[in-house]
Amino acid sequence: MEPRLQRRYLQLVQEHMKSANRNAAGPSLLPGENQAFSATQATWRFLSNPNVSLLDLIEPLREVGRQAASQSESAYMLLAHDWCKIDYKSHTAKKDLRQITHEHDIGYEMSTSLLIDGASGDSIAPMQMHLKTGDAVHSTSLNPPAIDVHRLDELPPTMAQSQQWGLDRKLVHVIDREADSLGRMRQWDELGHLFLVRCDDRRVKWNGQSVLLSEIADHFDREILFEPCGEALYHGKRVTQEVAETEVVLHRQHSEVVDGKKCLKSGKPLSVRLVVTRLLDEDDYVLAQWTLLCNVRDASINSYQVALWYYWRWLIETYFKLLKSHGQELEQWQQQGGGAIARRILVASMACVAVVGLQNDQSEEAKKTKKILIRLSGRQMKYGVESTPPALLAGYMILLSMTDLLESPDIDIGQLKQIAANALPFRLV
Repeated sequence: MEPRLQRRYLQLVQEHMKSANRNAAGPSLLPGENQAFSATQATWRFLSNPNVSLLDLIEPLREVGRQAASQSESAYMLLAHDWCKIDYKSHTAKKDLRQITHEHDIGYEMSTSLLIDGASGDSIAPMQMHLKTGDAVHSTSLNPPAIDVHRLDELPPTMAQSQQWGLDRKLVHVIDREADSLGRMRQWDELGHLFLVRCDDRRVKWNGQSVLLSEIADHFDREILFEPCGEALYHGKRVTQEVAETEVVLHRQHSEVVDGKKCLKSGKPLSVRLVVTRLLDEDDYVLAQWTLLCNVRDASINSYQVALWYYWRWLIETYFKLLKSHGQELEQWQQQGGGAIARRILVASMACVAVVGLQNDQSEEAKKTKKILIRLSGRQMKYGVESTPPALLAGYMILLSMTDLLESPDIDIGQLKQIAANALPFRLV
């Protein structure tokens, strides 16, 4: 982008560094901006400017990803893929809405690929986004998917393009059980892509026998093959985590749609790692259990690491939450088309990346900064929780306002203290 648009981009990112109000029609007014109308008009022009492409706006996020990958202690980075609905059924001004499931389920569909550090589990940045409206797909891809393409068929192009992002690490694509498709797993493996998928019960070949995955998990339990590997959080409580692993072969036919008809096709047997991980309470009661399939054949990556990788996939749900309800209030945005919404999502994402990066930073300077922002935010933290990204967002804009006020030549500390003392209609004795 030209320098003028770059400056506007940086200003918009700062304006999104705030926990948004549901009733606000646009981003916050920065301290020193005296005219709300002119700031709103500038935002509208930027988000509607055809010279501001999604490829321009995704590049700063990818640069954050490249820097984080270069500093990672792991040879692997995770790319978590997921989809979410953006509910706009009450936004009658948006003329490009799509029906997602039923006639009252109206809005846009957003798919995101979030980069996660393979060593620390830190959430880094969204690296790819598709926003599907009623008449177009607004995408950060060089070759956007067609509007009628199944969401899982969007993955192979993203997997291929991710190799051109300059991350200098092996990428493991982590997907929930929606991607439990033998045909797709065969395709990804043949193309050389690493994957980790949560799966349902299916029949596989194990030790030369055709068995169900659930039968293998039962065998692990009977033979006491599960190994404790540490603790995890389950609904806010500390629980014990166990894992067990073996190798299985996906050997059966898979289904494909050919000329509009579903048919069975044979494929090359695919050898993968089966990792079963479960969470137990203090009475050894199984609270949750996941069955994972992974084609990372590196012996240095143990079963516990694979289980952690899937556990970290949930960070993409946290990212959606920060965008939609606990930070940016995406579903309240008033822009009237998918193109402007897509641009604003990428701007707001950079603000989210900034606070999440601060949240992940454990340096002494970062700890002091977080303490100040939480104090300014007025938020109450749960016991044992020092900060959260929404609270950091809430404190940041107050910090900017306070700094702007203190730099004003006609304001002094004594005057501010006097104003605060006189603010209450009564005095405490």
